[in-house]
Amino acid sequence: MPIDKSQIFEKESVVVEGIELSAQWNRMFEQRVIFDYDTDALDKVTDIAGAESMGWCYQCGQCIPVCPVDSLGEYGPLKMFRQLQLGADLFESDELWKCTTCMNCLRVCPKEVNMVKIMPAIREEAVMEGNVPEELQEVFENTFEYGNPMGESQRKRADWTKDAGVEVPIMKEIKRKVDMLWFVECYPAYHNRGQDAARALARILALLDADYGILGTEEKCSCDSQRLAGETGLFEEFAEHNIALINKYKVRKVMTTDPHALNAFRKEYPKLGAKFETIHYTQYLAPLMDKLNFTKKLNYKVTFHDPCYLGRHNGEYEAPRDCLKAIPGLELTEMGRCREQSFCCGGGGGGMWLDGFMADHVTERLSESRVREAVETGADVLAVCCPYEVSRFEDAVKSTGNEGKLKVMDIAELIEEAL
Repeated sequence: MPIDKSQIFEKESVVVEGIELSAQWNRMFEQRVIFDYDTDALDKVTDIAGAESMGWCYQCGQCIPVCPVDSLGEYGPLKMFRQLQLGADLFESDELWKCTTCMNCLRVCPKEVNMVKIMPAIREEAVMEGNVPEELQEVFENTFEYGNPMGESQRKRADWTKDAGVEVPIMKEIKRKVDMLWFVECYPAYHNRGQDAARALARILALLDADYGILGTEEKCSCDSQRLAGETGLFEEFAEHNIALINKYKVRKVMTTDPHALNAFRKEYPKLGAKFETIHYTQYLAPLMDKLNFTKKLNYKVTFHDPCYLGRHNGEYEAPRDCLKAIPGLELTEMGRCREQSFCCGGGGGGMWLDGFMADHVTERLSESRVREAVETGADVLAVCCPYEVSRFEDAVKSTGNEGKLKVMDIAELIEEAL
């Protein structure tokens, strides 16, 4: 019903549509009546397909305490919503690139404001306008030219297999169907610590007599992180390439080293016609751990970091822990923030390549905060199962002065050591 402003401004209380409003609410309502908000900035966001839920925020604030970036700086969906209300242009703002798409805010949001969809949608527009941090632009160019974000030669993608000590079957060489394709991804193929974990996993697969193959030099980046950072066109091009290869080899099951590739294959590739099952390597190994002949006890106290894209995004918390618990002598201890509430390493959503950019916006890197939490548990080893995390956490161990106190190891490396 039409409301007479004099009712609100001149009385201690007033009944509006059957509800008595106190003087305090009257004053708040008065502000809403007097000030006309300019909604152009918010409309510019919510008009984009995928970003509509930004307008659903009713400012309860539950997202702020769980936002990893806010814990070390100033951020969160609510704060972004308020900036948009005040006319901020998110498309040209640094705020656009801080989100790691960790999904923790969505976990607690009663209105399902979905930053995992909002961020890529807005970033795509910014990318098309050329408003991209230099570090990220370099990654996009490397991926486009070389098939990986590091800018390494495509011809060297399978070189890590030469030092594996076991045969690693490459699909174009063995020319036969396999039970499972191992999608290795970029960091296990090129980064020295990623290669260590890949070789360990190859040796474990050999002991299990796994019937598998890899794509070798034919494989290209899954591009899920690039997609989340706004490069949708690049993602689609590479997805179509990888899907065509998987179809060519008549593969029905794919095992990934990387939770980000797992996410792409499960949630995004099917939109482009993919029809294969995808599992993470810990999901493959967990039910087979009793088939391994362990010869050594690891007297390690280990704490495990749940990757955002294996845990919150894809609901897997038990497989990595089952693998760890099956290792003789290993004692597993949990950090305070674990499982659904796990803290983010800072690498998701393009954050892997934005540490320089983020240095101006946080008091310390998210990976450093996580390493401090791991040290507090008294653990000897921080166990991981995402290729981004070994390098991120090893750097953080050094930068926080914890060298010699905490070792970072992939779960595959721990399993192999016990063998």
